[in-house]
Amino acid sequence: MSDPHIVIAQTNPRVRTTEPSLVPYITQRQGEEAAPANLVLRPVKGGGYRLHYRDEEPADRDVRGVLWARCSFNPLDESGMPLGAPQWRMMHPARQRATMQTLRCQVCNHPARTPLGYVFLAGPKDVDPDGPLVLTNQPPVCPRHVRAAARLCPHLRDDPRVFLTLSAPLYGVHGTVYGYGEDGVQVMARPDAPLPYGHPNLPTMLASQLVRRLGSFRAVDLEELMDELRHTTVSRAS
Repeated sequence: MSDPHIVIAQTNPRVRTTEPSLVPYITQRQGEEAAPANLVLRPVKGGGYRLHYRDEEPADRDVRGVLWARCSFNPLDESGMPLGAPQWRMMHPARQRATMQTLRCQVCNHPARTPLGYVFLAGPKDVDPDGPLVLTNQPPVCPRHVRAAARLCPHLRDDPRVFLTLSAPLYGVHGTVYGYGEDGVQVMARPDAPLPYGHPNLPTMLASQLVRRLGSFRAVDLEELMDELRHTTVSRAS
């Protein structure tokens, strides 16, 4: 179901670090577990179905009305970071959604905007900057944590692709499509590519990652970015 014309900047959130206190905010922690299945399909006016939780709350849907996977939350420390051992291979769906929605740093959950725009990172072979559509499921990174993200994540190999953009509109979601089968409501498809908002399968999708489209971007190397940020900071201070 993937579209060969879509290029996805999908960075593995797995991080190995010699600084155990530095764990990205979006990383799922031990003890944070997916909620039990509690799904139902209800008919909608005009035909078709829409996926719901039996005990649905407004926070279960995003700003475009898509239903999201539930996951429990660990307590937070005094700085507002989740407690618990990191599960490096997993992003917490609600924290990924929140940081992507509000364009906050995936590492510290602080505003990610820089004087030059927003910084998004991808693995060196993940994205063709000349492709017709560049998408990312990775929230941006603030200036303070650009180097840390590049250094700590083996997927980036200390040489990430760096995208500096003034425009990163919401595109759609990754997730799982449900339908009726022999066992009632069950998984019907797990699309490789994200579904754009407006796609006919979104009413029956359970989303797990929010995706943005990078527009009006420049692809720069890490050192070039840091030099530009330093120069901009000095210019503003003088």
